Amino acid sequence: MSLLTALRLNMTNIADPTARHAARYQAALDMAEYADRHGFTAVSSEEHHLAATSWLPSPLILAAALAGRTRNVRISVNALIVPLYDPIRLAEDVAVLDNLAQGRFSFVAGMGYRPEEYHAAGKDWSQRGALMDRCLSVLLKAWGDQPFEHDGALINVTPKPHTRPHPIVFVGGMTSAAARRAARFGLPFSPPMAMPEVEAVYHRELARQGKTGFVYRPENGSTVTLLHDDPDLAWSRYGEFVMNEAAEYSAWKRAGVPRPNEIAAASIPDLRRLNHVEILTPEQLIDQIRCGRREVVMNPLVGGLPVDDGWASLRLLTDAVLPHVTDKPLGQPDG
Repeated sequence: MSLLTALRLNMTNIADPTARHAARYQAALDMAEYADRHGFTAVSSEEHHLAATSWLPSPLILAAALAGRTRNVRISVNALIVPLYDPIRLAEDVAVLDNLAQGRFSFVAGMGYRPEEYHAAGKDWSQRGALMDRCLSVLLKAWGDQPFEHDGALINVTPKPHTRPHPIVFVGGMTSAAARRAARFGLPFSPPMAMPEVEAVYHRELARQGKTGFVYRPENGSTVTLLHDDPDLAWSRYGEFVMNEAAEYSAWKRAGVPRPNEIAAASIPDLRRLNHVEILTPEQLIDQIRCGRREVVMNPLVGGLPVDDGWASLRLLTDAVLPHVTDKPLGQPDG
C-alpha cells in the first residue's frame, strides 16, 4: 500500500518570548532521524517571521541540519517566502543545500501574507508580485550552466546544484495569478488544497505557453494528525498547545489575502470540531488508511507540545499503525 507519511516541523512553541528552544530543536532532529529510519516519505517545514510562538524563521538552516541527519527522506519547505530573499544569495544557499541533500530537497515558492515580514526584511509589500517574479527568474538562470546578465554585469553562480536542470521548485498559492505564474515559469503548481477552478487556470496557461507541468496538493489540505489511545484525554492535555499555533495563525488573517485553513476557533472544542488538527487512536487511523486514506502528516511539537508527548504520538504511528498498513519492513534504512 502506498502511504505518504510526513513529519512537519514548524517549531511553534508556547507564546512566550523568553521560552527556551534548544531542546526542542534537538528533539526535532532526533525525530527526523527516527522518521527516516522508519521509512517516512518526507520531513517538511515552513517559514514565518516575528511570531510570538517562534514559528520557524530559518527553514533553510533547519533543512541543512536535516540533510545531515537523514539519508532517504525527502526534505521540503512548504513554503519559502522567496520575495524576502536576495535572489543570488538564495540561489547559492539552495544549490549548496541541494548538494548536501543529494537531490532530496524541494521547496514551494510562496509570497507570504503579512506586511510585517516584508517590512522587517526591508522589502516593499506592494511590490511582492514583482519581487516574486524577479526572484524566480534569477533562480532559474543562476542554476543553469551558463553565465547570465544580472543588474548590468555578467555573472556565473557556483556551485551548481546536484539536481538538474535545477532543484525541485513548486509555485504555491490560492489565486489565478499564482497559477499563471507557475505556468509562465514552467514550474509545478502547489495549492494548499484542491482548488479545481484555479488548477484549470494553470493548465490553460501551460497550454498557452506551450509548456508542461503538474499540480501537487495535499490529500487532506493542511490537516495534522496526532495519535493517542484516548483522544478525549489527549485533547484535554494537548488542546492548549494546539490552540497556541491556531490562535496566532488566525490573528494573521488579512482582508483580501487568501490563506489555507482560515481558523476561527474561540475555544478548544471549536478547534477540535474544525479538524485542522485531529487526534486519533491508532485503530481509527488504520481504519481510515484501509478505507483509502493515503497521507498522514504529524506535527509532534505543535505549539509547545511537550517533547515526551510528541515522541509518544510519533512512536504510536511507527509501532502501532505502519506495521499494519504497509508491506515494507520498518526500522530498516534503505540502501
